[in-house]
Amino acid sequence: MRRPRQPQAGSGTPTALVTETAPKSAAAEAYRTLRTNIQFAGLDRPCKTIVITSATPGEGKTTTAANFAAVCAQSGSRVLLVDGDLRKPTLHRIFGLDNQRGLTTTMIEGKSLADVAIPTRVPNLSVVVSGPLPPNHAELAASRRMHDLMEAATRVFDLIVIDTPPVLSVSDAVALAAQMDGVILVVRGGKTSAEAARRAAADRRGQGPDPWRSLEPGGRAEQRLLR
Repeated sequence: MRRPRQPQAGSGTPTALVTETAPKSAAAEAYRTLRTNIQFAGLDRPCKTIVITSATPGEGKTTTAANFAAVCAQSGSRVLLVDGDLRKPTLHRIFGLDNQRGLTTTMIEGKSLADVAIPTRVPNLSVVVSGPLPPNHAELAASRRMHDLMEAATRVFDLIVIDTPPVLSVSDAVALAAQMDGVILVVRGGKTSAEAARRAAADRRGQGPDPWRSLEPGGRAEQRLLR
């Protein structure tokens, strides 16, 4: 196994994660509850790859992905957080990293995700940034190469968490989710309409696993809109 690269200095200041700065807060507890519920959901078939998406932009899916990955790493799992949003990537900004080499690099150069993974300040958590943005976003998301990359990564890491574009905006999230073990659909109280949440959940049915749970970033876990 190749050792992860050392952290790269980015151009911005890293964003503080609530699971680090306020571990006893209600928001941090919501992420831990989500982690526990998913662990129970995977008792018969452990989940190793999870897509995190939302119905529309601005609902907090990337913040959720980062905090959820962090609490899973804090429990002792080796976690890889992948920026699968090849349209408007932001994970590199959250962790203050360079975005020159990442997911798209592995496809162009034939490398593995472990080759480009960057260890973060959170023990057991590594990040793969998006890398240079491609013109064929949806095709890459649905490609056999993407499937093989994720499958190979599960032999190195205990859990792969993939941040993707909003499911109602573009088809990338649906294409990625069809290849993964589970999906978390993020909704935001006061922003996400019930209709948008239902449409997003409906778009997922028949395309891989159904969404397990939605999460209101910074607040309580919520399942009502997915019923």
